[in-house]
Amino acid sequence: MVKEQMVKSAYDIAKERYAAVGVDTEAVIEKLGKISLSMHCWQADDVTGFENPDGQLTGGIQATGNYPGKARNIEELRADILKAASLVPGQHRLNLHAIYGDFGGKFVDRDQLEPKHFESWMKWAKENGFKLDFNSTSFSHPKSGELTLANPNPEIRNFWIEHTKRCRAIAEEMGKYQGSPCVMNLWIHDGSKDQTVNRLEYRRLLKESLDEIFSIKYDNMKDCIEAKLFGIGAESYTVGSYDFYLGYGAKNNKIVTLDTGHFHLTESIADKISSLLLFTPEIMLHVSRPIRWDSDHVTLMNDDTLDLAKEIVRSNALDRTNIGLDYFDASINRIGAYVIGMRATQKSFLLALLEPIEMLRKYEADGKYFERLAVLEEGKSMPWNAVWDMFCLKNNVPVGDDYIANIQQYETDVTIKR
Repeated sequence: MVKEQMVKSAYDIAKERYAAVGVDTEAVIEKLGKISLSMHCWQADDVTGFENPDGQLTGGIQATGNYPGKARNIEELRADILKAASLVPGQHRLNLHAIYGDFGGKFVDRDQLEPKHFESWMKWAKENGFKLDFNSTSFSHPKSGELTLANPNPEIRNFWIEHTKRCRAIAEEMGKYQGSPCVMNLWIHDGSKDQTVNRLEYRRLLKESLDEIFSIKYDNMKDCIEAKLFGIGAESYTVGSYDFYLGYGAKNNKIVTLDTGHFHLTESIADKISSLLLFTPEIMLHVSRPIRWDSDHVTLMNDDTLDLAKEIVRSNALDRTNIGLDYFDASINRIGAYVIGMRATQKSFLLALLEPIEMLRKYEADGKYFERLAVLEEGKSMPWNAVWDMFCLKNNVPVGDDYIANIQQYETDVTIKR
């Protein structure tokens, strides 16, 4: 009770401080509550999936660490997801990869996937207040190799075309079932470790594969195409580069996915937002934290995440932005990783929503650049954390660092026994 009163007292002060610069914190809290993050199922099991839980990751993906207690089956995965979600304010979505189907202990190859393999996920999600998003899975398969949708071998290429077609059909059924479009992301690892002299040919094949995949029109799912700078084993050339997918997305009205770990470390992903909004219908984000390479560290409220959130809010593009998380840290408590990353992303959007944007825009329009910079700088020390604490309190989730003990207890009671 003492802590609750402290939160409310601090919030009352913060509310007055923000009102003085024209920001309504109650309206901000309401807006923040409507921002749903797409929670990535693969953080709980190191991208293993349920085809072959003991299989090795291939296709430029690597999960580092072996912290005890990872989910080994659907029941454990769902329990961990529910636990993590219970510690994050707001109502969120769940993002599934195709390898997480409910296969009933039987092997189902990826060109044979059907909506029935995800029916239990649809029912479970509805019972627990989640909407589902989906991803095709081109990695960690005997036919993955270096090339999938861009493979010159028609047998292998057609296998992956069929897989992706089926994933779109599954996403359509998910969207119908939940009454909300399922965001279906397509990422492939295709590329070359060393120099290639056939760049154009591989990209021509990828374009043809995509044209065939997208030839069927659906009403209850959204198509996203995700680029990458490079991958492990594909350092010299990536077929699905940003330039390729940007051109394809703009021409074919597809959503281009921006994964914050898929670009050069000095690139500003935030700067790409305003350009994409002019030429593509929506934006899909995979929020991660690269260190040196696409290492998928747990998302933090750092400058990159803040800049991304601020650009989206400043562009008034929340209704055109799909926000997913994409990291898989196996070196720390996996539920803790979920909670840190999701709350950090929400905090970044909170700070963006708390900007006195009308004041800043007027200063800019009037050429008052000193004033604009001063207000931006002062915003860093405004009591935003009091607003965050109130947001958590209103959503009945732990305030401050109280979630740490909650996760520790879950580890003692559940995950450490696995």
